[in-house]
Amino acid sequence: MKAEYLSHMGDDTMVTNCARVSFRKWKDKFDESDVRLIYYLAKHAHWTPFSHPQVQLRITAPIFVARQWFRSTVGVARNEVSRRYVDDLPEFYCPDDWRSRPDGSIKQGSGEPVSEEALGEATHQRIKVEAICVNAYDKLVNEYGIAPEQARMILPQSMETQWIETGSLAYFARICKQRTDSHAQAEIQELAMDVSDIIKPLFPVSWLALLEN
Repeated sequence: MKAEYLSHMGDDTMVTNCARVSFRKWKDKFDESDVRLIYYLAKHAHWTPFSHPQVQLRITAPIFVARQWFRSTVGVARNEVSRRYVDDLPEFYCPDDWRSRPDGSIKQGSGEPVSEEALGEATHQRIKVEAICVNAYDKLVNEYGIAPEQARMILPQSMETQWIETGSLAYFARICKQRTDSHAQAEIQELAMDVSDIIKPLFPVSWLALLEN
């Protein structure tokens, strides 16, 4: 699971100039007054100036993480690898640990790491199931001539997918703030932190202002 930088447009100065255009003003040099303006915009939820800068990333993640990530749709365009067309054998996400179910009164989330015995059994079952699914998929496509768009239905949610997404600074701040929250699933927290690490040096003032507010 990883996020990779592809390209970006704009910087912190773009944010402030998009705000100052209301007064028909423009600045070429970023200074302390711009820092104050950015924090004011973020604090008072003036989000449109943060929607002009754009970032493009390539992200690789397991299906169960990707589908959570894709629930955020405002301010982003995505194109994902399609297994209607791609029929090579997939790769799978391998967790470092397994977590117990939370307390019975809690509907979602995880508890503490499981015992060594449970860890070994869970890992064994994951490997066994993935091997069965891959073998069946390979036979359906290559021996029986089944269309990849149908054969893919037997592949598990641990299968990794990949997509390119281009989103506004406002979008990335919103999703990273949401998905790094302590209540978010650990795997998606990991992805959100990777994305945050990429974007922070590109828009250092705006990024901190948005995440703090």
